[in-house]
Amino acid sequence: MRADRLVSIMLLLQANGRMTAGGLAERLEVSRRTIHRDLEALGMAGVPVVVDRGAAGGASLIDGYRTDLTGFSQPELRALLAFGAGDLAGDLGMRPALDSASRKLAAAAGDGRTRSLQQRVLIDGDSWGRVRTVPEHLARVQNALWSERRLRLRYRRGEERVVERVVEPYGLVSKRGTWYLLAGVEGTRRVYRVSRIEDAEILPDAFERPPDFDLAQAWAEAVAGFRTAEPVRVVLRPRPDRAAQLARVYGESVVEQREDGLLELEFSSVEAAACLLAGFGGAVEAVSPDVLRRHLADLGRELVETYVDPGPPCSYGRQEEP
Repeated sequence: MRADRLVSIMLLLQANGRMTAGGLAERLEVSRRTIHRDLEALGMAGVPVVVDRGAAGGASLIDGYRTDLTGFSQPELRALLAFGAGDLAGDLGMRPALDSASRKLAAAAGDGRTRSLQQRVLIDGDSWGRVRTVPEHLARVQNALWSERRLRLRYRRGEERVVERVVEPYGLVSKRGTWYLLAGVEGTRRVYRVSRIEDAEILPDAFERPPDFDLAQAWAEAVAGFRTAEPVRVVLRPRPDRAAQLARVYGESVVEQREDGLLELEFSSVEAAACLLAGFGGAVEAVSPDVLRRHLADLGRELVETYVDPGPPCSYGRQEEP
């Protein structure tokens, strides 16, 4: 809408000082001609916009003119600008609203240090080596969450098992870029990984959220439940040149680092340990437990069967005679 764009132009000029028509057009995704018309409209509405022509020209507001957003201290405004989670807002379809709110906050802050905060502090919540993807059914889950309607889910547990559940969505949580749904199911509370939802249908019947439900507390309790499950302790023999990397990557899991070079770590399950350690190949040997060694051996055989071309029978390692 044009009214929103006019406000955005005013806030951009207030936050950044002088801006060219091209810069405004790029930020607001419109043409330069549209920007020129909007600047004229602002001037006619009484906003003191100054437009300088020429190569060094641009649009600016008369010194001292500003809109105001009261109630925030400078540290509070900087905190809001720094911790606005852009990627997560994009996942939820809220990126345009977040950008607009950020412009208003930056304009309200007014000082140069706050305006340049985005060039000084960047928070990236994703893990290394991870390609960010938005779960297919996140938007539908979010719609049910806001409208307080039940969801019928087809949910994949493990590799092959798919179950169907009717749930009451209470809240969404993002942890390191992975989205989780906290929901009520038949009087209990469950956590679902949104990327494992194979289908989601919003049902017509509404539900009432528990009046005492607190999302942060519920998530903390869920995390505590995951951590109190009986861990699996493993003993590893890393190659000397990889020991430091292993200890750094899995530092929170390290229980003991022995003088003989062995490491003791704790994992949530044998399967989780095997999947994580397989990425180190032969650089890390699992000394114990035996069930982990067998699991890694099974993974190795599966990889060989999948990727190694057996070639002609009995030809491996043989050379043709001259």
